[in-house]
Amino acid sequence: MTPEHPTTTGPHDLALDPPPGCPAHGSGPGGLHRLYGPGAEDLDALYEQLREEHGPVAPVLLHDDVPIWVVLGHAENLHMVRSPSQFTRDSRVWTPLREGAVKPDHPLMPHIAWQPICSHAEGDEHKRLRGAVTAAMATIDDRSLRRYVYRSSQHLVNRFCEEGRAELVGQFAEHLPMAVMCHVLGMPEEYDDRMVHAARDALKGTETAIASHSYVMEALSRLTARRRAEPDEDFAGHLVAHPAGLTDDEVREHLRLVLFAAYEATVNLLSNALRMVLTDPRFVARLNGGQMTVPEAVEQSLWDEPPFSAVLGYFAKQDTELGGQRIRKGDGLLFAPAPGNVDPRVRPDLSANMQGNRSHLAFGGGPHECPGQDIGRAIADVGVDALLMRLPDIQLDCDEDDLRWTTSIASRHLVKLPVRFEPRDQQDIIAKPSHGLVPPRPSLPITLESRPTSTIPARTAPAASVPASAVPGSPSRASAAPGSTAGAPLATEPRPAVTPRPGPASAPAPEPARRPNALRRFLAWWRGY
Repeated sequence: MTPEHPTTTGPHDLALDPPPGCPAHGSGPGGLHRLYGPGAEDLDALYEQLREEHGPVAPVLLHDDVPIWVVLGHAENLHMVRSPSQFTRDSRVWTPLREGAVKPDHPLMPHIAWQPICSHAEGDEHKRLRGAVTAAMATIDDRSLRRYVYRSSQHLVNRFCEEGRAELVGQFAEHLPMAVMCHVLGMPEEYDDRMVHAARDALKGTETAIASHSYVMEALSRLTARRRAEPDEDFAGHLVAHPAGLTDDEVREHLRLVLFAAYEATVNLLSNALRMVLTDPRFVARLNGGQMTVPEAVEQSLWDEPPFSAVLGYFAKQDTELGGQRIRKGDGLLFAPAPGNVDPRVRPDLSANMQGNRSHLAFGGGPHECPGQDIGRAIADVGVDALLMRLPDIQLDCDEDDLRWTTSIASRHLVKLPVRFEPRDQQDIIAKPSHGLVPPRPSLPITLESRPTSTIPARTAPAASVPASAVPGSPSRASAAPGSTAGAPLATEPRPAVTPRPGPASAPAPEPARRPNALRRFLAWWRGY
């Protein structure tokens, strides 16, 4: 992207902008706003300022003052990701990178550098790699996945349910996605506190990030080698066996892509959904009142707090125009779900509920749309639901204003979510309902009283009931006490009394097991039992 203003046809006449260096523009070269450093602490506010100044596509600066466009409009973001003939994810065509303006040690290089993976490929190579990933994803059984999410959630809740207090980001939201993803990929034995720490450390870019990244890659290398030698019906096994013929390096890199992308996105989604359910009056009232389901709350969170604020990046394959701006060949663009989801053209009232509307940008779109979005939804849906069922009185243990986030161009990560609740005993997460036949209910006379006949006190008038003979297969009412009016027939004509045939005394029959009610049967089905 060229630093000068390339056009004057946008919402504002850019030729009339203040000259470079004017305080009205901040301190960036060419008067462009920086997405980092002083003045960029609140990116949401900065995005709205850019929208006001430039419209749906705005010129900005990355670290080291590298120029790039940020796409703020909902429609413009969708057009970009759905137009592979105009925009590519192959950063090798990016002008600043080709001209050496982006150094190898650039802070965003891990997001920018081209890699031989499906999210950076196009054409036939994209079809080959993406086809293998999509086919492997298609083998994941949703019912079994949700069952595993539920059991993993119960296991995590057992760790802190007796304490009466917890920190849900570090003790729940950062652990559940890793436990599930290790299971999905085919390496459940690798899940532990160290794997969670390594993933978080690698994504934060700390001084030990390289070592943490190596630890994760070693686990993925072991998995790849094991699946070559011992095929299995997990994600890694299907990726290895796919007709596309992925090499070991390609398998390992796509396992890394799926693990890191799904983990980071789902941690943010789960944290945001939990915070929203605990703090937003719209959801607290509606969830308690039964008018909103947890999946609907998760979907609202995808609108208001997408897991990734912006994605680096897309690059122009030719001269084109987007959002009234002239985009030159080789320019870079940020796909930005966070400002795109609050575009006033699609959401004029941000307080309005988006129930039933899935047109948000949280999972991207076009050829590179997130293939694992159903896994993320399942983890958030079942995880939040399981937590609320175990701890129905859970509430925030601090003022909402005290919550803090770590913010970067790519994402906004909730640091801590302290909660309190009534301490509860641990639960057995291994036992599950029986799949055996449920004994049939006995055919008993239907009475207007819901209590057993033996507990009904004597009345002055007979209580109406259906005679035993009117119910096929019903037992005789011989056990009724003489003179009892509880079993009086509904018919108006008197009937002769039935004299019971004497027989040997026998022990009372055991009470048959009751069939679970409809709600419990539905929950058992939903959780995969």
